[in-house]
Amino acid sequence: MITILGPTASGKTRLAAHLAARLGDAEIISADSRQVYRGMDIGTGKDLADYTVGGKDIPFHLIDICEAGEKYNLFRYQQDFHKAYGDILSRHRQPILCGGTGLYIESVLKGYKMEAVPENPALRERLKDCSLQELKTILEGYKRLHNVTDLDTPKRAIRAIEIQTYYREHGTLERDFPAIESLIVGVSIDRELRRRRISERLRHRLEQEDMVGEVRRLLERVPAEDLIYYGLEYKYLTLYVLGRLSYDEMVKQLEIAIHQFAKRQMTWFRGMERRGFTIHWIDGTLPVEEQVACIVQSL
Repeated sequence: MITILGPTASGKTRLAAHLAARLGDAEIISADSRQVYRGMDIGTGKDLADYTVGGKDIPFHLIDICEAGEKYNLFRYQQDFHKAYGDILSRHRQPILCGGTGLYIESVLKGYKMEAVPENPALRERLKDCSLQELKTILEGYKRLHNVTDLDTPKRAIRAIEIQTYYREHGTLERDFPAIESLIVGVSIDRELRRRRISERLRHRLEQEDMVGEVRRLLERVPAEDLIYYGLEYKYLTLYVLGRLSYDEMVKQLEIAIHQFAKRQMTWFRGMERRGFTIHWIDGTLPVEEQVACIVQSL
Protein backbone atom coordinates (compact mmCIF):
# COMPACT_ATOMS: atom_id res chain seq x y z
CA MET A 1 0.00 0.00 0.00
CA ILE A 2 0.94 3.63 -0.39
CA THR A 3 0.00 5.97 2.46
CA ILE A 4 -0.20 9.74 2.08
CA LEU A 5 -0.64 11.73 5.27
CA GLY A 6 -0.34 15.32 6.37
CA PRO A 7 -2.02 18.05 8.39
CA THR A 8 -5.19 19.78 7.31
CA ALA A 9 -4.75 22.15 4.34
CA SER A 10 -1.54 20.43 3.18
CA GLY A 11 -2.98 19.29 -0.15
CA LYS A 12 -2.71 15.55 0.55
CA THR A 13 -6.01 14.57 -1.11
CA ARG A 14 -5.14 16.34 -4.33
CA LEU A 15 -1.73 14.66 -4.29
CA ALA A 16 -3.24 11.22 -3.71
CA ALA A 17 -5.67 11.69 -6.60
CA HIS A 18 -2.93 12.83 -8.98
CA LEU A 19 -0.76 9.91 -7.91
CA ALA A 20 -3.64 7.51 -8.56
CA ALA A 21 -4.13 9.04 -12.01
CA ARG A 22 -0.42 8.65 -12.74
CA LEU A 23 -0.38 5.00 -11.64
CA GLY A 24 -3.53 4.27 -13.62
CA ASP A 25 -4.73 1.34 -11.52
CA ALA A 26 -5.04 2.91 -8.06
CA GLU A 27 -7.95 3.60 -5.72
CA ILE A 28 -7.99 5.82 -2.64
CA ILE A 29 -9.10 4.79 0.84
CA SER A 30 -9.90 7.79 3.02
CA ALA A 31 -8.46 7.99 6.54
CA ASP A 32 -10.60 10.84 7.83
CA SER A 33 -12.78 10.32 10.90
CA ARG A 34 -15.46 12.83 9.80
CA GLN A 35 -15.67 12.41 6.03
CA VAL A 36 -17.52 9.15 6.62
CA TYR A 37 -20.70 11.17 7.31
CA ARG A 38 -23.18 12.01 4.57
CA GLY A 39 -24.17 15.67 4.45
CA MET A 40 -21.09 16.83 6.34
CA ASP A 41 -19.27 18.03 3.24
CA ILE A 42 -18.00 21.59 3.56
CA GLY A 43 -16.99 21.39 7.22
CA THR A 44 -15.03 18.17 6.72
CA GLY A 45 -13.36 19.43 3.54
CA LYS A 46 -14.31 16.51 1.32
CA ASP A 47 -13.41 18.49 -1.78
CA LEU A 48 -14.76 15.71 -3.99
CA ALA A 49 -13.72 17.63 -7.10
CA ASP A 50 -10.13 16.71 -6.21
CA TYR A 51 -10.94 13.10 -7.14
CA THR A 52 -11.35 14.07 -10.79
CA VAL A 53 -8.00 14.42 -12.56
CA GLY A 54 -7.72 15.18 -16.25
CA GLY A 55 -11.40 14.37 -16.72
CA LYS A 56 -10.97 10.96 -15.09
CA ASP A 57 -12.77 10.04 -11.87
CA ILE A 58 -10.51 8.39 -9.30
CA PRO A 59 -12.31 5.69 -7.26
CA PHE A 60 -12.45 6.40 -3.53
CA HIS A 61 -13.68 4.55 -0.45
CA LEU A 62 -14.93 5.28 3.10
CA ILE A 63 -16.47 8.65 2.31
CA ASP A 64 -20.24 9.14 2.82
CA ILE A 65 -20.74 5.68 4.34
CA CYS A 66 -22.97 6.56 7.33
CA GLU A 67 -25.50 9.13 8.43
CA ALA A 68 -24.63 12.31 10.30
CA GLY A 69 -25.54 11.80 13.93
CA GLU A 70 -24.12 8.30 14.10
CA LYS A 71 -21.13 7.56 16.33
CA TYR A 72 -18.57 6.15 13.95
CA ASN A 73 -15.44 4.86 15.68
CA LEU A 74 -12.03 3.27 15.24
CA PHE A 75 -13.39 -0.26 15.57
CA ARG A 76 -15.81 0.29 12.68
CA TYR A 77 -13.12 2.03 10.66
CA GLN A 78 -10.80 -0.97 10.90
CA GLN A 79 -13.54 -3.27 9.65
CA ASP A 80 -14.56 -0.94 6.82
CA PHE A 81 -10.95 -0.33 5.85
CA HIS A 82 -10.17 -4.03 5.50
CA LYS A 83 -13.28 -4.61 3.40
CA ALA A 84 -12.21 -1.85 1.01
CA TYR A 85 -8.55 -2.86 1.10
CA GLY A 86 -9.34 -6.52 0.38
CA ASP A 87 -11.72 -5.54 -2.43
CA ILE A 88 -9.10 -3.35 -4.11
CA LEU A 89 -6.42 -6.05 -3.87
CA SER A 90 -8.83 -8.70 -5.18
CA ARG A 91 -9.14 -6.67 -8.37
CA HIS A 92 -5.33 -6.37 -8.64
CA ARG A 93 -5.37 -2.63 -8.16
CA GLN A 94 -3.18 -0.37 -6.02
CA PRO A 95 -4.61 0.91 -2.70
CA ILE A 96 -3.63 4.41 -1.57
CA LEU A 97 -4.51 5.32 2.01
CA CYS A 98 -4.91 9.08 2.39
CA GLY A 99 -5.92 11.25 5.31
CA GLY A 100 -5.06 13.17 8.40
CA THR A 101 -6.56 11.08 11.20
CA GLY A 102 -3.33 9.67 12.59
CA LEU A 103 -4.98 7.13 14.87
CA TYR A 104 -6.93 5.61 11.99
CA ILE A 105 -3.81 5.45 9.83
CA GLU A 106 -1.64 3.93 12.53
CA SER A 107 -4.30 1.44 13.57
CA VAL A 108 -4.55 -0.16 10.14
CA LEU A 109 -0.81 -0.07 9.45
CA LYS A 110 -0.03 -1.77 12.76
CA GLY A 111 -3.16 -3.90 13.00
CA TYR A 112 -4.17 -2.64 16.44
CA LYS A 113 -6.39 -4.90 18.53
CA MET A 114 -9.72 -3.19 19.02
CA GLU A 115 -13.26 -4.12 19.90
CA ALA A 116 -16.65 -2.48 20.06
CA VAL A 117 -17.19 -1.11 23.55
CA PRO A 118 -20.83 -1.26 24.71
CA GLU A 119 -22.55 1.56 26.57
CA ASN A 120 -22.43 1.46 30.37
CA PRO A 121 -25.71 3.04 31.59
CA ALA A 122 -24.75 2.87 35.28
CA LEU A 123 -21.45 4.64 34.65
CA ARG A 124 -23.13 7.28 32.52
CA GLU A 125 -25.66 7.92 35.26
CA ARG A 126 -22.89 8.41 37.84
CA LEU A 127 -21.00 10.82 35.60
CA LYS A 128 -23.86 12.83 34.09
CA ASP A 129 -23.60 15.74 36.54
CA CYS A 130 -19.79 15.99 36.53
CA SER A 131 -18.15 19.11 35.16
CA LEU A 132 -15.80 18.85 32.19
CA GLN A 133 -12.85 19.50 34.53
CA GLU A 134 -13.98 16.69 36.83
CA LEU A 135 -14.31 14.34 33.84
CA LYS A 136 -10.85 15.33 32.69
CA THR A 137 -9.42 14.44 36.10
CA ILE A 138 -11.12 11.04 35.98
CA LEU A 139 -9.87 10.37 32.44
CA GLU A 140 -6.32 11.33 33.39
CA GLY A 141 -6.46 8.54 35.95
CA TYR A 142 -6.72 6.07 33.08
CA LYS A 143 -4.29 7.39 30.47
CA ARG A 144 -2.17 10.25 29.20
CA LEU A 145 -4.43 12.56 27.25
CA HIS A 146 -2.97 12.48 23.73
CA ASN A 147 -6.40 12.91 22.11
CA VAL A 148 -7.64 16.17 23.59
CA THR A 149 -10.78 16.02 21.44
CA ASP A 150 -12.01 13.61 24.12
CA LEU A 151 -12.56 16.75 26.17
CA ASP A 152 -14.49 18.77 23.57
CA THR A 153 -17.76 18.08 25.37
CA PRO A 154 -18.87 16.24 28.53
CA LYS A 155 -20.53 13.64 26.29
CA ARG A 156 -17.25 12.82 24.57
CA ALA A 157 -15.37 12.74 27.88
CA ILE A 158 -17.90 10.34 29.38
CA ARG A 159 -17.61 8.06 26.34
CA ALA A 160 -13.80 8.11 26.65
CA ILE A 161 -14.07 7.15 30.34
CA GLU A 162 -16.56 4.43 29.40
CA ILE A 163 -14.08 2.95 26.90
CA GLN A 164 -11.16 3.08 29.32
CA THR A 165 -13.27 1.50 32.08
CA TYR A 166 -14.24 -1.34 29.75
CA TYR A 167 -10.64 -2.03 28.74
CA ARG A 168 -9.53 -2.03 32.37
CA GLU A 169 -12.23 -4.55 33.29
CA HIS A 170 -12.19 -6.75 30.20
CA GLY A 171 -8.85 -6.25 28.48
CA THR A 172 -8.79 -6.18 24.66
CA LEU A 173 -10.26 -8.66 22.27
CA GLU A 174 -7.88 -11.47 21.32
CA ARG A 175 -8.02 -10.88 17.63
CA ASP A 176 -6.24 -8.44 15.42
CA PHE A 177 -5.76 -7.47 11.82
CA PRO A 178 -2.47 -8.09 10.05
CA ALA A 179 0.03 -5.25 9.89
CA ILE A 180 0.32 -3.73 6.43
CA GLU A 181 3.58 -2.80 4.75
CA SER A 182 3.31 0.61 3.21
CA LEU A 183 5.37 3.36 1.69
CA ILE A 184 4.40 6.31 3.89
CA VAL A 185 4.61 9.79 2.38
CA GLY A 186 4.09 12.89 4.47
CA VAL A 187 3.18 16.24 2.95
CA SER A 188 5.17 18.92 4.72
CA ILE A 189 4.33 22.60 4.67
CA ASP A 190 5.84 25.43 6.67
CA ARG A 191 3.92 26.32 9.81
CA GLU A 192 3.18 29.88 8.70
CA LEU A 193 2.03 28.75 5.26
CA ARG A 194 -0.17 26.12 6.87
CA ARG A 195 -1.73 28.74 9.15
CA ARG A 196 -2.33 31.05 6.17
CA ARG A 197 -3.94 28.28 4.14
CA ILE A 198 -6.19 27.30 7.06
CA SER A 199 -7.35 30.88 7.57
CA GLU A 200 -7.98 31.46 3.87
CA ARG A 201 -9.81 28.16 3.49
CA LEU A 202 -12.01 28.86 6.51
CA ARG A 203 -13.08 32.23 5.15
CA HIS A 204 -13.76 30.73 1.73
CA ARG A 205 -15.97 28.02 3.24
CA LEU A 206 -17.87 30.57 5.29
CA GLU A 207 -18.24 33.26 2.63
CA GLN A 208 -18.30 31.33 -0.65
CA GLU A 209 -19.44 27.78 0.18
CA ASP A 210 -22.13 28.55 2.80
CA MET A 211 -20.83 26.35 5.58
CA VAL A 212 -23.32 28.01 7.93
CA GLY A 213 -26.12 26.85 5.65
CA GLU A 214 -24.78 23.31 5.76
CA VAL A 215 -24.91 23.31 9.56
CA ARG A 216 -28.45 24.76 9.54
CA ARG A 217 -29.57 21.93 7.22
CA LEU A 218 -27.91 19.32 9.42
CA LEU A 219 -29.62 20.72 12.51
CA GLU A 220 -32.98 19.96 10.88
CA ARG A 221 -32.29 16.24 11.28
CA VAL A 222 -29.37 15.93 13.73
CA PRO A 223 -29.57 16.99 17.40
CA ALA A 224 -27.34 19.95 18.22
CA GLU A 225 -25.50 17.95 20.85
CA ASP A 226 -24.52 15.36 18.24
CA LEU A 227 -23.16 18.01 15.87
CA ILE A 228 -21.20 19.62 18.69
CA TYR A 229 -19.79 16.15 19.44
CA TYR A 230 -18.02 16.17 16.06
CA GLY A 231 -15.94 19.16 17.10
CA LEU A 232 -14.22 21.92 15.12
CA GLU A 233 -16.45 23.42 12.40
CA TYR A 234 -19.59 21.62 13.54
CA LYS A 235 -19.08 22.53 17.17
CA TYR A 236 -18.50 26.24 16.67
CA LEU A 237 -21.00 26.80 13.85
CA THR A 238 -23.69 25.00 15.83
CA LEU A 239 -23.00 27.26 18.80
CA TYR A 240 -23.27 30.25 16.44
CA VAL A 241 -26.54 29.05 14.90
CA LEU A 242 -27.96 28.46 18.39
CA GLY A 243 -27.04 32.02 19.35
CA ARG A 244 -24.43 31.05 21.93
CA LEU A 245 -21.62 32.74 20.00
CA SER A 246 -21.58 35.84 17.83
CA TYR A 247 -20.35 35.45 14.25
CA ASP A 248 -17.02 37.10 15.03
CA GLU A 249 -16.57 35.01 18.18
CA MET A 250 -17.31 31.85 16.20
CA VAL A 251 -14.79 32.67 13.46
CA LYS A 252 -12.06 33.61 15.92
CA GLN A 253 -12.50 30.58 18.18
CA LEU A 254 -12.88 28.17 15.26
CA GLU A 255 -9.77 29.48 13.53
CA ILE A 256 -7.73 28.99 16.71
CA ALA A 257 -9.17 25.49 17.15
CA ILE A 258 -8.25 24.43 13.59
CA HIS A 259 -4.70 25.73 14.02
CA GLN A 260 -4.42 23.73 17.24
CA PHE A 261 -5.85 20.67 15.49
CA ALA A 262 -3.24 20.88 12.72
CA LYS A 263 -0.51 21.15 15.33
CA ARG A 264 -1.84 18.01 17.06
CA GLN A 265 -1.87 16.19 13.74
CA MET A 266 1.82 16.94 13.24
CA THR A 267 2.56 15.89 16.81
CA TRP A 268 0.90 12.54 16.09
CA PHE A 269 2.86 12.03 12.86
CA ARG A 270 6.14 12.83 14.61
CA GLY A 271 5.10 10.34 17.28
CA MET A 272 4.60 7.72 14.58
CA GLU A 273 8.21 8.22 13.56
CA ARG A 274 9.32 7.68 17.14
CA ARG A 275 7.20 4.52 17.21
CA GLY A 276 9.12 3.05 14.29
CA PHE A 277 7.36 4.29 11.17
CA THR A 278 9.45 5.74 8.35
CA ILE A 279 7.72 8.74 6.84
CA HIS A 280 9.17 10.16 3.63
CA TRP A 281 8.41 13.86 3.84
CA ILE A 282 7.98 15.84 0.63
CA ASP A 283 7.67 19.57 0.11
CA GLY A 284 3.98 20.45 -0.12
CA THR A 285 4.78 23.70 -1.95
CA LEU A 286 6.14 21.85 -4.98
CA PRO A 287 3.85 21.55 -8.02
CA VAL A 288 1.71 18.45 -7.62
CA GLU A 289 3.33 16.83 -10.66
CA GLU A 290 6.75 17.10 -8.99
CA GLN A 291 5.37 15.64 -5.76
CA VAL A 292 3.94 12.72 -7.73
CA ALA A 293 7.28 12.18 -9.47
CA CYS A 294 9.06 12.06 -6.10
CA ILE A 295 6.68 9.33 -4.90
CA VAL A 296 6.91 7.30 -8.12
CA GLN A 297 10.71 7.31 -7.84
CA SER A 298 10.40 5.77 -4.37
CA LEU A 299 8.18 2.87 -5.47
